[in-house]
Order: sequence, then C-alpha cells, then structure tokens
Amino acid sequence: MNKMHAAITAVNGYVPDYVLTNHELETMVDTNDEWITTRTGIKERRILKGEGLATSDMAVPAVSGLLKKRGISADEIDLIIFCTTTPDRVFPATANILAYKIGAVNAWGYDLQATCSGFLFGLTTGAQFIESGKHKKVLVVGGDKMSSMINYADRKTCIIFGDGCGAVLLEPNEEGNGLIDSVLKSDGSGVQFLNQKAGGSLYPTSHETVDANEHYLYQEGQAVFKFAVTNMADVAAEVMDRNNLKSEDIAWLVPHQANKRIIDATATRTGVSADKVIINIEKYGNTTNGTLPLCLWEWEDKFKKGDNLILAAFGGGFTWGAVYLKWAY
Repeated sequence: MNKMHAAITAVNGYVPDYVLTNHELETMVDTNDEWITTRTGIKERRILKGEGLATSDMAVPAVSGLLKKRGISADEIDLIIFCTTTPDRVFPATANILAYKIGAVNAWGYDLQATCSGFLFGLTTGAQFIESGKHKKVLVVGGDKMSSMINYADRKTCIIFGDGCGAVLLEPNEEGNGLIDSVLKSDGSGVQFLNQKAGGSLYPTSHETVDANEHYLYQEGQAVFKFAVTNMADVAAEVMDRNNLKSEDIAWLVPHQANKRIIDATATRTGVSADKVIINIEKYGNTTNGTLPLCLWEWEDKFKKGDNLILAAFGGGFTWGAVYLKWAY
C-alpha cells in the first residue's frame, strides 16, 4: 500500500476591490513611488473598506469559490484551520465564525497564529489529520485584514501591508503527490523587532495604550530584513537538501511576499531561476497569512500534476519554514 499524503485538491483566493497605490500613499505620508518600489517591490495593495467587515468576510468568498471548484458542499468539510494574525475577535475563533457563515455544520476548527508563516504551519498541521486517517477534507485558510492594525502615519509599515485571503482543501492522496516534507522553526527572541505591543494579557487595552498608538504593528525593518533574508533562504535550501532536490527539479518556488529583495535572496540560495519564482507582491503587498495561498490561486492554471513546489515563509516572532509538496492535479 502506498504512503498516504495530504494533497491540495482545490485552491481559491479573494482580494478586496479597493486599490491603495503608492501614489495615494504619497498624499498620506512622506514617501514616494520610487522609494517604495526600489526597497520593497510593491506598487499597490488591496484594502478591505466598509463598515463592519472583518477577516472572515474575505474568507467567505475565497472558500465559497473553492467549494464550487471542487464540486462539494460546506457540510463535507471535517476541519477548518484558519491561519490569521487579525482574527475577527480575540474569541471566538474566526474558524468557527467562518464555519457558521458558510454552513460547515460538520466541521470543527481553530485559529492558528504564526504571523506570516502561519499558512505553512497550518498546511503542515492540517496534513497530519489527513495522513493519520482522522479526516478526509481539511480546509486551510490564510487571510488577514492588515489594514486594521496598520498606522497610516507610519511610513515604515503602511507601505508594506495589504488585505487578502486564500484557502486550500487538503484530501488524501496515494499517488505520491501532496505534502512530502516540511521544516518549521521559531525563535521568540524576535518579539522585540516585530510585534503588536498592546491588546494581550501583558499590556491589556486601556486609554493609555490607545493614546500611545500601541495597538498598531511595530517593526524594526533592518533587524527583521537581516534575519528574514538569511533564514527564509536557508530553510528553503534545507528542505531541498533533505529530499535530494536540485534546482532543476523544482517547477515553482512559492515564497512569502514580504519584500522583493528577500524573495530574490531565496531564489539565489536555492538556485531556482527567476522564471520559476512566483511573485505578486507588486499588486498585493504583504497580506501576511494570505500571501502563499494567493500565489497558489493566481498560478493554479500553470501547475501540472506532479510538479515539485517549494513554499517558504518568514514571520514575526520570529517564525519561518519551508514545505516541499508535489502538485496533485
């Protein structure tokens, strides 16, 4: 009997309609299009506008489209893992809210928080439920409304982040396709360089924390860049080495869309040529948990059954990792 793998059998994504361009940001903070493009590769990002709209409201169309593509109903889903840094509420879990909104009445679920590496962590976790035989259909969602925690007076962070959501369906596969291997890592010393100071049990919400702008994302860009450019590249190379993969064996490198220079460094480290590197950062910026599934969604029609894909990510905390998977359809 062949080994059971967890394979992606459907993927879909959603980005909001509103486009926040670099030129519009020039009217909000002291920056310009050339400076942003040169340092990040970003030209525009999508922003979820409208009263009472949250991360789950982007997940609903992403997941609904996925179910339609796969030809299944929501009540067939066994488990929902919602990877997000911007949940609708502190509790209940956004996975539970999503399940209610789409009618996934037979699914249990939970949120997973590993910042920009969250989707990779969720993908690997979801695969365990498939490989164990416990579940047949696991939905892994990655999405964030980053605009909800960005200070648009802070030119160091407001240029980077956007809103978006993607989702994949994991199902059993005995043909040798699916998630083959993963290397996941974390280092809590990174908390000082990339965090949201207030809102947790250490610094509960108060008038003082709000007045001090401590509920916005804080980032020391240079420290984060240095750590990310090395570790995301190294972990991608590590998962390739573990599986005796050479650059010519890789059909597609799918890197987290945080910064074009980090993406380029990862491609160089793995030896993967530029034409095999998936990049959409210029359109969406960094959507945190949304970047990897949105890349898979946009490039879905270019993938072929059996293609070797390397997914790599780096996030605050610090967290980072890489996944090797073989495309299943």
